[in-house]
Order: sequence, then structure tokens, then C-alpha cells
Amino acid sequence: MEEKISCDGIHEFKLLLSCPSGLSPSQVSVVFNEAYDRIPHPDPFLEESIFEEWDARERLSSIYNRPKFRYGGYTFDVGNDPKQQPHVSLQLGLTDYRDFVGTNLSPIWERYLVPSEDDCIQCQHTSSPLGNGAVVETSDKKILVLQRSNRVGEFPGYFAFPGGNPEPQDVGIVSHELNQCRNSKVSQEMFDSIVCEVVEETGAPANSLTDLDDMASTMPGCHRGGFALYKLMLQGANDS
Repeated sequence: MEEKISCDGIHEFKLLLSCPSGLSPSQVSVVFNEAYDRIPHPDPFLEESIFEEWDARERLSSIYNRPKFRYGGYTFDVGNDPKQQPHVSLQLGLTDYRDFVGTNLSPIWERYLVPSEDDCIQCQHTSSPLGNGAVVETSDKKILVLQRSNRVGEFPGYFAFPGGNPEPQDVGIVSHELNQCRNSKVSQEMFDSIVCEVVEETGAPANSLTDLDDMASTMPGCHRGGFALYKLMLQGANDS
């Protein structure tokens, strides 16, 4: 496990967990529970501003509200047996895209944070939806990078990797009360959804493909973190 922070004053990322050799679906599980939902902020002004921010962005962007899985933490087990494979368990709740726009993407997002060294406590009032991203290397050793539309709600016009979000609705989840889905299906959706994102988004024009090391510095922080993980994976493969 490795923790790393990179900051250029604009785009930040933090690697909470690094598994350079990768993880198979059998090594990833999910605990889906309302205990990992966002906690409303006690300041009514901040809660009301979520709706105001959403209304303002909805008028200017092609966005719509859908449920999302909320990241609430993880556990990592390497076991006592050296032959045992490591295992990651993600703790997930429910949120939606409106709360994401109104908290994480808000100009006043820092006011939602709680002073704490624990990331999950620090971000307990933010939406923090679980996302996904893929580093796609072509047969001639090129990395696929897409340019985002200027009409999207998050980082319009930026270059980014193919990606999006695992969708609760795709596994029959719209609320905790109506949840008839096992945790294993939620886990599988994380793997299935990124394949769908790559299939849907890989129509990149040739002039958007360039040297990734130079381009990565202008990517959103979460995508810079993805590139950092990719380089660690390559390094691990070369060292083995």
C-alpha cells in the first residue's frame, strides 16, 4: 500500500491504495450500506446551496441527475499466508449527481470538509461518488486520451481517460429500501462498467493523441492519479 500526494496548485490527487500488479474481480468485494451515505451538513445554507448550484449548472450544461455509488472507505487485507492473494473491500453508500455537483464541484467545496486526518471523516458531508477510469494502450504502444465536451458538468473541455461511474440502476438499485442486490453484483458492476465506458467513448480523433507525460499535468487530479497508478503497474511488471 502506498500513499502519495501531488499538487500543482490547481489539480490534486491522492493515492489511497496502490496495487501495481492489479486486482482480479475475486480480490475485490463491496459492503453496500446506508452507513456510508453522505451526512447532510448542519449548516442549512450549505445544504440549500447544493440545489442552487445544480440549478445554475443545469441551465448551462447537458447534465441530469442519477443515483451513484458513494465511496465511504475501504479495507485492505494482505493476509498472513504469503501465498494468499491481497483483498480489497470497498465501503459504498448511495449518492447522486446533483449532490456531487453541489458539494465536490461547488466553488465553496472546502466549506463542506471536516478537519480530520481521516479522509472519510473529512469528506463525510460531500457526495464523493465512486468513479472509474481506464488507461487504454493501443497495439502500437499509444495511450488513448479523450477530450471532454464543453457541455458536461465536470471538467468541460479537459483531456481525460475513458471513464465514468458504476451505475446503481444497472444492478437494480435506486434506494436502500428497494435494494434487492447482493454485494457481489455491485462489485461486478465496477468491472463491467469500465468496459462499457471504454466501448462507448473510444472514438478519439488522432490529434488528441499525444505524449501522455506532457498531457497528464493538465488533466483533472483523479485522472492524474490514474496515470500514476498505471506507471506503478508498469514498473511492477518490469521489476518482476
